[in-house]
Amino acid sequence: MKTIHDFPRVNLGIWPTPLHKLENLSRRYGKNLYVKRDDMTGVGLGGNKVRKLEFLLADAKAKGADVVFTTGGAQSNHAMLTAACCNKLGMKAVLLLKQRGVTERKGNLLLDHLLGCDAQFLDTDSYDDIYAEMRRQGAELEKQGHVPYYIPVGGSTALGALGYVAGMEEAYGQAKAMGIHFDHAVCVCGSGGTTAGVALGTKLYSPGTKALGIAVDDDPFQEIVPRLMREALALLESDLPVEEGDVTIQFHVGKGYGIAGPEDTEAVKLVAQSEGIFFDPVYTGKAFCHFLHLLEEGYFDGEENILFLHSGGAGGLFAVGLPGEAKKGRPIWDGLFS
Repeated sequence: MKTIHDFPRVNLGIWPTPLHKLENLSRRYGKNLYVKRDDMTGVGLGGNKVRKLEFLLADAKAKGADVVFTTGGAQSNHAMLTAACCNKLGMKAVLLLKQRGVTERKGNLLLDHLLGCDAQFLDTDSYDDIYAEMRRQGAELEKQGHVPYYIPVGGSTALGALGYVAGMEEAYGQAKAMGIHFDHAVCVCGSGGTTAGVALGTKLYSPGTKALGIAVDDDPFQEIVPRLMREALALLESDLPVEEGDVTIQFHVGKGYGIAGPEDTEAVKLVAQSEGIFFDPVYTGKAFCHFLHLLEEGYFDGEENILFLHSGGAGGLFAVGLPGEAKKGRPIWDGLFS
C-alpha cells in the first residue's frame, strides 16, 4: 500500500494549521469542542482547497500544463484559490463560473479580479455544459501550443481527496501530541472531496473516531463520498474496504445552496461573538448551525472530544446578504453569557 507521501505534491500552504479548543462554546455545550483552522492555510484568504490543490497542481505540472481550467459558483472559494495557487506556480487560471444572478463583482469575484485570472460567466446550471465549454476552449489553446489541465468543481477527485487524507494525518498527529482522542470529526460537505478525505484519513489514522459530513447542497453525497473514498484507496493501492460506518452524511440545505437562513446567520454570529472566528454563511456557517442543533438534540451524548473542520470561505461574507435574526423560538446563543 502506498502512503500519501508517495504522491507528487507542490508546496502551497503553510503547515500545520492550528488546532485549538473553542473554550466558550465548550463551556456552553458541555463538550470539548475543537476546531481545525484550515481557514489559515496561507494562500488567498485561506481555505481547505489549498490541500487538494497541492496534489492536483502537482499532477498538472507533471503533465506539462500551463493553463488550468476549473469551475464553480460565482462565489466559489475553490475557483478563487485555484487562481491564487496558479499564480504562485506561474500558471494561468481560467474560471468558468455559473452566473446565477450575479450583478456585482464583490466577495470572491473581487478577489478573482485582483488575482488577474480569466473569470468567465456561463448562463447555465449544468456542469456538463461547463465541462464541454472547458474542453472546447482547451482544444483552442492546444492549437496555440498550450497544455490545459482540467479540475472539476471543488477539486473533488480521488487525487484531490488525498489532500484531506494528508490533512487528517496532520490533525490526528496534533491531537496525539495534545493527549486527545477525538470521538467525532465533523466537516461541511459541499462537493464531497473534503468529506471523503476526512473520512478516509479518519479511518486510516484514528480508528474509533466517527466521521460526519454535513451537506449544504442536495446532491446524492451518500453515494458520492463513499465512491471518492474507494477511488482514493485505489490510488493508494489498498484493498481496505469502505464500510457503511466509515462516514455519515446529514443534510442542512434550507431554502437552497448558497441561501443562508436566519438560524445560519445566528450560528455565524455566535462563533464570531464568542470565539472571534468568522465562518461563512454558505459552507462552514451552515454546517456549524446544524452541528449546534445536533449538540442540543443529544446526537453526541456519551462523547467527550469533537473536532470541527473550519474549511475557510471568509470571502463569501462580503458577497452574501445575511437575513435578520430568527423571531421565533430560543435564539441559538441564548444563555451563552449568563
